[in-house]
Amino acid sequence: MRLPIIAGNWKMNTTIDEAVTLVRDMLDKLDRIAGVEKVLCPPFISLSAVRALLLDSSIKLGAQNLHFEQKGAYTGEISPPMLAGLCEYVILGHSERRQYFGETDEIVNRKVKAALKAGLKPILCVGESLSENEAGKTEEIVTRQIKGALAGVDFTRDLVTAYEPIWAIGTGKAATGQQANHTIGLIRHTLSDLYGEPAAQAIRIQYGGSVTGANIAEFISQPEIDGALVGGASLKAPDFISIVQQTADAKQA
Repeated sequence: MRLPIIAGNWKMNTTIDEAVTLVRDMLDKLDRIAGVEKVLCPPFISLSAVRALLLDSSIKLGAQNLHFEQKGAYTGEISPPMLAGLCEYVILGHSERRQYFGETDEIVNRKVKAALKAGLKPILCVGESLSENEAGKTEEIVTRQIKGALAGVDFTRDLVTAYEPIWAIGTGKAATGQQANHTIGLIRHTLSDLYGEPAAQAIRIQYGGSVTGANIAEFISQPEIDGALVGGASLKAPDFISIVQQTADAKQA
């Protein structure tokens, strides 16, 4: 039985003060929800402040990115050793990083290796564009991204994968539960090719893309979907609490 995982990706939102207020607004209720791993991923500037609030709770902390080098002349970047001990998870390969910052499968692969070496748990994102989806290339794209990102990476239970169709991110147009479950099944099949079926069954795979309190039940009821990577709804305490609570209720039913 895979423990469901709900992660909130705040993206480039919230000042430090706003981050602290948001966490305080959801902390007590989130902490009391059992049976779900809960992760908050604020901007780098708020990691320390949020960590202080989460120390005695069941809620985990994640970063939104890292650089694959340990240190050096990379102005504006954050290295794995800078995050180690500060947070537990790190989002890698998000479509916005690929689309706006030119990250390739090779770069994502280097980041995954660097994160694991530092003791961080990657949330590896994959997903196709609208044109790729309409051209019937979804399986081709996500398979290439998974294999590219995990080339030379040994199996680890610390890996979480997230299927985020680009056409559904921030658009309000989510995939259907059946669509998401089908593609996540393809991802698990690719993981089975890489690591064997028992290992693939142990890796948690989230869905991400316009997830809300109104549609989470459709996704979390699917057998292959182990949680969600939540964007906009994670910036609203009642919505995020609802998503986590519904996940707990569905998986414990």
